[in-house]
Amino acid sequence: MAPHDLRRPFKRRPISDQQRRRELSLLRQSQHRSDAQQRARNLASSVISLQSSSSSSPDVDPETLSEPMPDVDTTTGHESESSSFSIRQASSLRGPEARKWFASQLMLPEWMIDVPENLSRDWYVLARPAGKRCFVVSADGTTVSRLRNGSVLHLFPSALPGGARKKGASGPAQSYSILDCIFHESDQTYYVIDMVCWRGYSLYECTAEFRFFWLQSKLDETGACDPPSFYHKFRFSVVPFYNCDQSGLHSAYTGSSPYVKDGLFFYNKHAHYHTGNTPLVLIWKDERCSQYVIDTDNNGQVPNQQHIVLELQDDGKIVTSDDPPVIVNCLNADFIKQSGLSPGSLVRFAIGDGGLNCVDGKFEKADLQYISVSNRARAFADSYSKIMFQYMARHSPLKVEDLASMISQENQQDKPPEVDMSD
Repeated sequence: MAPHDLRRPFKRRPISDQQRRRELSLLRQSQHRSDAQQRARNLASSVISLQSSSSSSPDVDPETLSEPMPDVDTTTGHESESSSFSIRQASSLRGPEARKWFASQLMLPEWMIDVPENLSRDWYVLARPAGKRCFVVSADGTTVSRLRNGSVLHLFPSALPGGARKKGASGPAQSYSILDCIFHESDQTYYVIDMVCWRGYSLYECTAEFRFFWLQSKLDETGACDPPSFYHKFRFSVVPFYNCDQSGLHSAYTGSSPYVKDGLFFYNKHAHYHTGNTPLVLIWKDERCSQYVIDTDNNGQVPNQQHIVLELQDDGKIVTSDDPPVIVNCLNADFIKQSGLSPGSLVRFAIGDGGLNCVDGKFEKADLQYISVSNRARAFADSYSKIMFQYMARHSPLKVEDLASMISQENQQDKPPEVDMSD
């Protein structure tokens, strides 16, 4: 994709309500003021002190360990979404509940199925590193990274504030930092995609524009981006972000990077750090910028039919993981009984030849073929946006040329009208 190519006019029939939900999300965050400082403290305490098998982790150096952060009872503070657990409650979670709790603390992107309005003015684009998404918390002389399922990835010393038991380096007792990262296995680097808290200061209710500025300016000051050393086991690196104009999209999409790419992230500049799924952060992939565009099976092969996972509700409806959930179909009582399903079951289906038909975020038709109950390790049903992105990838993908075309249209609209100076 050349950086300044003019593309055909971008027109696609709307299949989702992503734009409407983006507008509602921005409106809600401007009206809602939660106790963001308390929420950050709760998350930091959870990552550090939640019971786990971390003591048996091969990456733990006993010389760098410290006492866990004290429990914080959140019942007196105002919390939103899924952050209302006390740390003692969270520490009792196991299996799917623990996975759901930790996954809901991350800001999770929706899949891009409709191109956002004002893409070139209101959005950043960055190349997503391939790897494991995790929270990294530094506090009390140690650093912990936890995956979406709550398990410890690494426990190690770092150059982050309070991240190593080094004289004069830990800072105030209540100081802690939380970074949203992707661990890139091949170069053993934590690529930082967002900053949730810095030295005890919560950034939940700061815009992405501000968070990214702080991330760029603060992280390098600590030495966390330096090569590994005795008090700094893993290197950290900030993922470059660009204004989503023609040049920025070209740089993120085709530019070289020190890591393997796995699609593109799009961040709305005005978005706060919203825990859980949000339409203000989007992910998009094609074969050029990701090895895995279409979901594969356990053998790494693309199945002939698209497979999706849905959740069974009490009334027999099968729904997505969205909030509120999107109804895909309804199973009759005899089939539910015959299949041994129960409310809350995650059920795997294949999409038959009849396909999917959706308008404005609602399924008008869905040809589903029952396969089985989903693997127990699974914690969530698929989201509407993921189902539709995967379906589009097989039949009518959203291409990078479509994104470039939208940007070109916006540039044309922004140009001042020409004035005829002739007599």
